[in-house]
Amino acid sequence: MLAPIYRTINTAAVRAILGNPPRIYGSGLAPQGVTAPYITWFVVAGRPYDHLSGAPGADNDSIQIDCWAGPGDDQELVCINLAKAVRDALDAAGQANRIIIDTREPDTKLFRIGLQVEFIHNR
Repeated sequence: MLAPIYRTINTAAVRAILGNPPRIYGSGLAPQGVTAPYITWFVVAGRPYDHLSGAPGADNDSIQIDCWAGPGDDQELVCINLAKAVRDALDAAGQANRIIIDTREPDTKLFRIGLQVEFIHNR
């Protein structure tokens, strides 16, 4: 239940958009005043692969990854490109994922694309 999300999505394509070190934050929260674009992620649910005897050898975690950009003229395109880079990183790691959110946050005007991934990994 400790999916290696940061390590998996910290690719050259993601760093090209977010900088190095990339602005990727766990627990679903970015620090106050962080510059967009950035990524937040959190665990929705985690399940161990239980065995009849012995400790589980793997986990299946449902993770939400949110890509944030804006406000600004081309920020929707930046967010789309960031979501594509994350999707490609997850695909390369063999993790099934899908887009679940595509919206603009009303107060901050930040554009958000959210992906959900069923992250299967060894312990």
